[in-house]
Amino acid sequence: MQTTLARSVRFSGVGLHSGAAVEMCVHPAPAGSGVVFRRTDVTGVNPRIPALWSNVPSAQLCTKIENADGVQVSTIEHVMAALVGSGVHNALVEIDGAEVPILDGSAAPFVAAFCAAGLRQLSGAVRAIRVLKSVEVREGAAVARLEPAAALEIDFHIDFSDAAIGVQRKRLKMSNGAFVRELMDSRTFCRRADVDMMQANGLALGGTYENAVVIEGDKVLSPGGLRHVDEAVRHKMLDALGDLALAGAPILGRYTGTRSGHALTNKLLRALFADPTAWTWEECSDAQAYSLPGAGVCPAKALVSA
Repeated sequence: MQTTLARSVRFSGVGLHSGAAVEMCVHPAPAGSGVVFRRTDVTGVNPRIPALWSNVPSAQLCTKIENADGVQVSTIEHVMAALVGSGVHNALVEIDGAEVPILDGSAAPFVAAFCAAGLRQLSGAVRAIRVLKSVEVREGAAVARLEPAAALEIDFHIDFSDAAIGVQRKRLKMSNGAFVRELMDSRTFCRRADVDMMQANGLALGGTYENAVVIEGDKVLSPGGLRHVDEAVRHKMLDALGDLALAGAPILGRYTGTRSGHALTNKLLRALFADPTAWTWEECSDAQAYSLPGAGVCPAKALVSA
């Protein structure tokens, strides 16, 4: 059965790139609505933006969605990963600014709030996207691929010259709460030189050593160091889960990323949906629904409703 939150949850913070203060409230939503963002500070035009791959105009340093009236919300990947990883299928995200709050740079604060609220089951069955054949996109040494698998798996490989990161690889089956156990607390990361360059160009204005892992050569500059020795690749997997959520339904397939990022994952979804022989809709059985990333993570607090 589809789910939504049992009650609304509010977040306050600043945008990672804008540095602007923002209030965001995630509300319950009906079956079949998916995840929709609504800009509460926008008037005179449509303020609603469905969180879908086709609404992504660009995805370089973060994932941004935009509607036909040019209304945007950026840096949505962490809250999208948290919704998927908490088992939330439908939500209305109201926000009074153009960027989701970065909080601690991971998805953990979102997941904690969603699980504290609990889930309400809805009457609609869960429909998933079954990958039928391999689809791949490349940009230089970067590769992103989707291929058939019984349930969602993520396999990610990164290779940085900085000794504090280096070469890392991790592969996970995303069922049985793997996102919560393995990925949700891993923070966004960047080089100190990149921070200086971005801030000089009006970006990363809300970034701090507390909401990002900042490295310089073989040193981790953020207080407390790393949460995991391979926190960097875990965060890339977190981002990938959030970006794949823009498919609009759970994916049954294996995602492989090699030096991949937001833009390439979006191109991969576009390539998948451009080929009608590469995927199909599938109504999930109870067993399949239980294998989805967030199944069983948050408590059910209400009976089934429409």
